[in-house]
Amino acid sequence: MSAIALPRSAHPGLSRPGVDQSSTVHALIEVAIVGLMLLAVVALLCLSSSMLTNLKVHYVTSGGIFLEKVHVASYCVFAAFFLCLIRHGNPISDLLSSLAKARLTIVLFLCWIALFFQIVILKRPFTTIIDSFLLPPMICLVVWQLTSSQRRVLAWVFHAGILLNVALGYYEYFSGHRLFPLTVGNIPVLGEWRSSALLGHPLTASGLIAAYVMVLVVRPAILPAILRLPIMAFCFVSLMVFGGRTALMTTLVVMACLVGWKGLRFGFGEQMSLLGIIAAMCLVSLLAGAAFVAFDSGIFDKMLLRFSSDKGSALARFATLHLLSYLDWMELLLGASPDRITALQSQLGLNYGIENFWISCITQFGLVHTVLMTVGLLCFFIDLTRRSDRGVWPIYLLMLMIAASSVSFSSKNIQLAQFVALIALLLPKEWRLIDNRQFQRKRASPRFALAHRMQ
Repeated sequence: MSAIALPRSAHPGLSRPGVDQSSTVHALIEVAIVGLMLLAVVALLCLSSSMLTNLKVHYVTSGGIFLEKVHVASYCVFAAFFLCLIRHGNPISDLLSSLAKARLTIVLFLCWIALFFQIVILKRPFTTIIDSFLLPPMICLVVWQLTSSQRRVLAWVFHAGILLNVALGYYEYFSGHRLFPLTVGNIPVLGEWRSSALLGHPLTASGLIAAYVMVLVVRPAILPAILRLPIMAFCFVSLMVFGGRTALMTTLVVMACLVGWKGLRFGFGEQMSLLGIIAAMCLVSLLAGAAFVAFDSGIFDKMLLRFSSDKGSALARFATLHLLSYLDWMELLLGASPDRITALQSQLGLNYGIENFWISCITQFGLVHTVLMTVGLLCFFIDLTRRSDRGVWPIYLLMLMIAASSVSFSSKNIQLAQFVALIALLLPKEWRLIDNRQFQRKRASPRFALAHRMQ
């Protein structure tokens, strides 16, 4: 027995190099996954369609090769997901495991596959549905497999990207110089005062920044208090320079409801720390002073004019509804050709697109697949809600308002992916403070609980 055991003891490190090599490869794959997701977050916040057009990339314009028609963020996320599948050496098992943890999201993938086959059979451009509907769930499938420390790195990059866009938005507004020409397809838009920064379009920028402000309101644990309040004010005032009325009003309504709910709970006897009262008074004074200075500087003037004169936006939305009457029953069921839709838009004066998500989807994909994609997206958002904080509901309200009042997610863009990335990175259910203390909500006082039960 000693003769048999002697060679094993003589080579104690015989299997160690293989183990070390395997662990090294696994670590490199982990670094590559995080690196690709960092590039994806940067691309989502900095590489807009207008910038790509200015850089001579045929992303939304005619011409170019197929590779130009898919956004850079999609390439990064798909590559990261592929690395997630092979990092343990069993891609089939890892694929089934990742899908098993997001079963309702499979419904969206099935609906997307059905829509893809319809578009291919009808010989229509299919790259639109890659960035618009496939990229968002793929972002979640990758982010949900990352550790909390890896997510935290991505979250800080997301914070930095938002603040960079806000700062550039102020620069564009006060200097009158746009970093990249604002375009619709390959048509430049002239005479537009609203900033767009690196996000490419004023409505896209205002929607995402409004969602970021809501996140800071409903989930204060994502930033230290000393940073949160100034950043919140800095971003909220920027909604005036980006000029999104829907985003601004939705944010104001959500903030008013939250303040009213907090006041109601305080009135029923919920305890509030003296430091919190002092911070609230300072915040109110700070916002009042900032609003006075901003009003005196004229930053509100152009935004107020947008409320008094919408330049035909209401008529455009009425014409959007009227457009469906020009389609026959086959086009209503399976969608019309892009050339016919473009001609109808020009005839009805819809130069900036069909300003309603569902009507635009009906014209492009038909009523059947619009219903299917709506059901698929609903299933996906149920999965996303289960893994997110309850503060995600105001973000959903904002997304619904944007979908009902603008071209939004129905056109070829990454706007839905931006919202999903914001929710997945900044509103996870298991969030911890920067100093690794668990964030806990205070319980309501007994008097408030008794009054609630009596209702």
